[in-house]
Amino acid sequence: MSPWLTLGLAIVCEVAGTSFLKLSDGFTRLGPSVVVVVAYVSAFYFLSLALRSVPVAVAYAVWSGAGIALIAAIGWLLLDQRLNTASLIGISMIVGGVAVLNLFSSSN
Repeated sequence: MSPWLTLGLAIVCEVAGTSFLKLSDGFTRLGPSVVVVVAYVSAFYFLSLALRSVPVAVAYAVWSGAGIALIAAIGWLLLDQRLNTASLIGISMIVGGVAVLNLFSSSN
């Protein structure tokens, strides 16, 4: 499997885990709590596979940057959370930093 595909799966699992973390209500609801644990274990498993080929700095930057952007979008779309101008600028800067790292870094 492609290391970028496994990194993508790690991101999806981490975003699912974080989304359900909110729904677990401090681990007081069993169903969402189980999803959190399974999703995070899966995220770290797929991240470990991606790290076989992708440098750790690049993989972690992509993983965390994409995760932040996706969680912000899910919070806004599904969890009725607001994103103000400062939030949008900050998220854009994170995504831009990940893009710069991937496009111009010699560590790829």
